[in-house]
Amino acid sequence: MSETFVNPINERGEDPFVVKHGDIYYYCYSAGNGVAVSKAENIHKISRKNGKKVYTAPEGTMYSKEYWAPELHYINGRWYIYVAADDGNNVSHRMYVLGALSDDPMGEFEMLGKICDPSDKWAIDGTVLEHEGQLYFLWSGWEGDTNVRQDIYIAKMSSPAKISGERVMLSHPEYEWETRACTNGLPTINEGPQILKKDKTIHIVYSASGSWSDEYCLGMLTYRGGDILDPKCWTKSPEPVFSKGERAYGTGHCSFTVSPSGKEDWIVYHANVLPKLGWGGRGVRAQKFTWQGDIPVFGTPAKAGEELEIPR
Repeated sequence: MSETFVNPINERGEDPFVVKHGDIYYYCYSAGNGVAVSKAENIHKISRKNGKKVYTAPEGTMYSKEYWAPELHYINGRWYIYVAADDGNNVSHRMYVLGALSDDPMGEFEMLGKICDPSDKWAIDGTVLEHEGQLYFLWSGWEGDTNVRQDIYIAKMSSPAKISGERVMLSHPEYEWETRACTNGLPTINEGPQILKKDKTIHIVYSASGSWSDEYCLGMLTYRGGDILDPKCWTKSPEPVFSKGERAYGTGHCSFTVSPSGKEDWIVYHANVLPKLGWGGRGVRAQKFTWQGDIPVFGTPAKAGEELEIPR
């Protein structure tokens, strides 16, 4: 008989980021005024119970508070954490990069500084894309200085801690499902970009609509060649690729990993068990997904309590 688990794998948790390194899974998450990391031997066992705070922000800086959606990346032999932070005022949110002081991703990290393009506008949810030996930074940001719309931007990087070019907008909210549940129609939201590759195809799977709503869902951009900085080389799915289901509301802000054998692809995301819980009830979930050619097929979110086979 197959071993099983049920979602949520963590009763509380938002914006889950899980990365497999060797035989270990590392789970990176916000910890108030800093970032924590935990580890597990399989995806369904990730937890905050054995986590360790790897960075605590000093007081009185522009990055002392509101640490959002941290991501842990191993680049060129060093661990980095990309995270949004501010001084207590959301309008000050910018992306920052932390660097590990050892080879242990659960060891201490240092602040390397803000990572931004020349416009230096509001920014959250940063991630890194490697393509043909070049690094690119992707994030969600404002076009101007007011909170009316969040777009997905990309820029070339000269190092894991520095952007070296102007930002380019790849996506803005345009479909009805990207603009639901927004107070008085604003802000409209594209956020949480995540990279998913299949052969030579690159997907950016992002979150859309209000994260506080049951309508939070995942959209997707697809690249199959050409200038990766040219928005015309990316195609947006006209429909969400993953959205709410029974006992799974506000499904969004995902990350991707593989099973211990490397033969299965898994999505890790957050969702609420009941409707209309807003930010207060989000828990961490995981489930296997498949492919149709080079297009991921996520299906519907498994309902809370449904038995799923453990990752193998």
